[in-house]
Amino acid sequence: MMNWLYLHGRAIVHALRRLLAQPLGTLLSALVVGIALSLPGGGYLLLDNVATLARGVSGTPEISLFLDMDAGAAERAAIEQRLKATPALASYRFVSRDEALRQLEASGLGDVLGGLTDNPLPDAFVLAPRTEDPALFERMAEDMQAWPKVAQVQLDSAWVKRLHALLGLGRSAVLMLAGLLGFALVIVTFNTIRLQILTQRQEIAVSRLLGATDPFIRRPFYWFGGLQGALGGLVALGTVWLGVRALSAPVTALAETYGAVFTLGGPDWRAALAIVAFAAFLGWLGAAISVRRHLAVT
Repeated sequence: MMNWLYLHGRAIVHALRRLLAQPLGTLLSALVVGIALSLPGGGYLLLDNVATLARGVSGTPEISLFLDMDAGAAERAAIEQRLKATPALASYRFVSRDEALRQLEASGLGDVLGGLTDNPLPDAFVLAPRTEDPALFERMAEDMQAWPKVAQVQLDSAWVKRLHALLGLGRSAVLMLAGLLGFALVIVTFNTIRLQILTQRQEIAVSRLLGATDPFIRRPFYWFGGLQGALGGLVALGTVWLGVRALSAPVTALAETYGAVFTLGGPDWRAALAIVAFAAFLGWLGAAISVRRHLAVT
């Protein structure tokens, strides 16, 4: 175990020396990787923020459960007990028929309702599910529609379905872009390592004459590609952070026009770690392919 750690530590030091020996090339490579990865990274972050903004503007989706006109207090209490026992509900509130009528009158329909002799509105429960999954809304509505004394269940999930569909399309496009750019970055690292192998071919030949094994020779190149990719991931994080800072004020002003309080958020530590790890993996992958391709003929 100690020998394994020593060999990898030696390889890391060797790779760092190679990176520091050519600062301009290292910087340019990191910029290429970082700018390329900032596009899908920023796009995915933008989608998450758009979803949060849309929910803040449109409000929380709800389910309206209307009772039969002849439902009495006992039936209402039984339905309320069922709602309390439903784990998928975050909250609910009862709206009596008299309260619903007053809300309609306050909304400017008093003249229309003034000619009615009886209140035509039923008692209702307004439900707020714990999640905004459209499939959950439909399952709950189907189950509740079969409850006794429930006349109708109305879903407020049409905009949720549209939002989920748009976000799904956006995430698919971002993942496709990430795949294409990732493939391009593997090619960039492939060529970089190829040039490293060509410039060190005499050193590699001498190492082999001294008894160095192929894993020993390959290990510094793997770390070189991984560290170069990780540096590009850090550049990508910085680019995304600068973009968030630049767009924060305009996005906040746009949200205020819709009466929403919203602040554009940057990537959390998990997203930041994922970006750096993905960039390091791309660098390692390009290095591994290049080493296996060119070291055998060196």
